[in-house]
Amino acid sequence: MEVLTTNGITIQVDTFYQKKHSHPTENRFIHAYQITIKNENNVSVKLTDRHWYIVDGHANIREVSGQGVIGKQPELAPSEEHKYVSWSPIATDLGKMYGFYTFVNLETNDTFLVPIPEFKLICPAKLN
Repeated sequence: MEVLTTNGITIQVDTFYQKKHSHPTENRFIHAYQITIKNENNVSVKLTDRHWYIVDGHANIREVSGQGVIGKQPELAPSEEHKYVSWSPIATDLGKMYGFYTFVNLETNDTFLVPIPEFKLICPAKLN
């Protein structure tokens, strides 16, 4: 588990290798991840955008960006949290992901960035 708090937003990441959906002989390794986003500020915020860097074991970087997370732009009051699960394929048995979310302070309408902590994507067989 990786946890990082920046600008009053705590991001926690838990990863899960998806053996049943992966095909190592075809260089397709699937990893799911659960993100928990908690607003530690005294004002409400809204997550508007995401930007990911997905890096495989050959240092190939794929960038993914867009509005919200899994089709939502959650608004979080103070102390509220939002959880979601997503997944990513990579072509090697090792990799990593990191990125950032863009938030809006709903009181001032100011935007701010919150980094997503880097987390490893590791096929369990690689740990032996």
